[in-house]
Amino acid sequence: MISVGIFTGYYPYAMDEVIRRIKASDFNCVQLDVSFKDFDAAKQPLTEQKAHEIRDAFRDANLPVIAVSAYTNFIHPDPEVRRRNIDYIKMMLRYARDLGCPYVASETGTYNLESDWVWHEKNADPRVYEETIGVIRELADFAGEWGSTFIVENYVNNVIGTVEQVEQMFRDVNSRHLGLICDPTNYFNETAMEDIDGTINHIFDKLSPYMRIAHAKDIKLASDTGEKHADIDADASHSFRGSGSVELPAAGLGVLNYPLYVKRLAEEHPNIPLIIEHLDEGDIERAKRFTDGVLKDVGV
Repeated sequence: MISVGIFTGYYPYAMDEVIRRIKASDFNCVQLDVSFKDFDAAKQPLTEQKAHEIRDAFRDANLPVIAVSAYTNFIHPDPEVRRRNIDYIKMMLRYARDLGCPYVASETGTYNLESDWVWHEKNADPRVYEETIGVIRELADFAGEWGSTFIVENYVNNVIGTVEQVEQMFRDVNSRHLGLICDPTNYFNETAMEDIDGTINHIFDKLSPYMRIAHAKDIKLASDTGEKHADIDADASHSFRGSGSVELPAAGLGVLNYPLYVKRLAEEHPNIPLIIEHLDEGDIERAKRFTDGVLKDVGV
């Protein structure tokens, strides 16, 4: 069966309270954001001792960590910012096993100076693609040194966005320490919205072998084309709700064909964890009921 989990970053509390609330909502796994009110790895260096403390707390609660978040723009055009962001991902790759899971996740980023999710014309430049592949290869090589795996979350406004670009990325990097997050919503622009089922099937037909974990959010046409964020106490990667013509709300609040998504997911990866996201704390119970309901209807 497919298990259902949540990002820890949607709970703005100290770690013990985060765990208590996730258990109360009856989740059985988490994607770990090391950004608790009592310890934030973006502000304090992670150590082996601290990683073990975090890992053991989630193990004691019977909440397996299925991936570690390290979302940042690692292709930022400012060299100093880029290196700082790459070093942050490397810190997470270094301590991933100590945190309980080898998978470390990030999107590929954009040349946009103001946002990690807004398109920039240079994203389409073959030279920027080669720069991005160079960074991904560096991260995959570093992951291999520590027994971890870098898992990419593509996004349509980033350098790596389309099915074809993701395929090319895996061919070019060619590393067993590189994987993919399965999230069909990240491929949708206004054109793809005209064929939702075809887009979902295309994703699975081409990319299924690379998928390691899955995410659950939704899609709908946006009323404005600007960058959209929810007013919540969370990192920008969790307040983000889309940019451009497609909005990315919580699961069940859009038009994604969830039965088809879950059916294809279960056919290809029957025991993959599915992590709900893009919601505020008050919507967690509804989103979990929706996700559990689709899984039961499909029979997985």
